[in-house]
Order: sequence, then structure tokens, then C-alpha cells
Amino acid sequence: MKRISTIILLLCIFLMAHFSLLAQNQAVKLGEPVLLTSCGQSPGPLKVKVFFSKMKIDHVYNPQARVGELTAKQKEGKPYKSVIIVTGASLKGMGAAQVSIDDEIKRVKEIIAEAKKQGIKVVGAHVEGMERRAQGAAPGDNSDELSIDAVCPVSDLLIVRSDGDEDKRFTAISTGKKIPMVTFEKNMELSDVLKNLYQK
Repeated sequence: MKRISTIILLLCIFLMAHFSLLAQNQAVKLGEPVLLTSCGQSPGPLKVKVFFSKMKIDHVYNPQARVGELTAKQKEGKPYKSVIIVTGASLKGMGAAQVSIDDEIKRVKEIIAEAKKQGIKVVGAHVEGMERRAQGAAPGDNSDELSIDAVCPVSDLLIVRSDGDEDKRFTAISTGKKIPMVTFEKNMELSDVLKNLYQK
């Protein structure tokens, strides 16, 4: 009897998590075209780009995108409908781009401000797990966390690989700021998340 009760309890927990994820996916629907960029010049945005290309999502990938891209699209009469900013910093990537984390934060803050002005949905994504957090950073380097702080608390939706939320950092942002959050475990599951959000 005790074993049956345990099984029922586990089943209820599973169903609650499943329906919670469905509710999250239904809470925010995203439109095309999409501007895909980075805050920190990590390789993370490339993972999203690969799935977008396979799904034929109308997108522009520019890890160093600037606010002018949003205003130019608006003037063309073809404004972006969503912006995905992938957080997580790479010292190597920023070095190659000849930018600092302060430069990155300033750039994405301008993009976010213009996106809000135009009514464009902003998505804060973290798709590389804990290795793109303090766990994988050089001693004294907090650029990963700074990129998260710049983007996630002011986003309309969070997309997070679950192992990157082991310390509940993103859960706290989601709960505290009432921002819907969708999580995934394996990289291939990111494809399903994007399909649901973009209804493909």
C-alpha cells in the first residue's frame, strides 16, 4: 500500500511538472523575424541558430548586433517580432571581438530598451549549463553572472538549460520578476522548446 502511494505521489509530481511546462510554453508565443544575439560573445547563440536554420525560422544571427538593426527593420516596415539574447561570457570570444563585458552590457541594454519601445518580445537565454557559469570561469571572473544580470531580469521569457539552474539563480529571477521560464535538459530538447514558442 505504501509503495502504491509513493508511485501515485511521483506520478502526480511528474504530471504537475509536465503541465507547468505546457503552461509556460503557452504563456508566451514568439513571432518572426527574430534577432539572435549574444551578451558575452560565448558560442551559445550558435546552438539556437542551428535549430532556427533547421526549422526555417526567419532570423538574423549577429552576436554583435546593435540597436540600429532594430530601428532599421522598423523603418523598412518589417520590424523584428522577438529578440533572443544568449547570456554567458567567453573571455576568448570577447577578446576576438575586441570588446569587454562592460561594452557587451551597454550594447544589449540599448537593444532591450529599443525592443521594449517597439513592443518586441525579449528572451533571455542560457543554453550552456553550469560550464558557462561561475563553475567554468577563471578565478575572479564574474562576467558570466554580469551578463545574466544585464539581460534576464528585464526579459519577457527565460529559456534555460536545467543544469545551469542548479543553484536556482534563474528560478529566483523568474519567480521574483514574474517572468515565465522554460527549461530543457538536453541540447536536442531545445529544438522542441523553440518549436513550441514559434509554433513550428
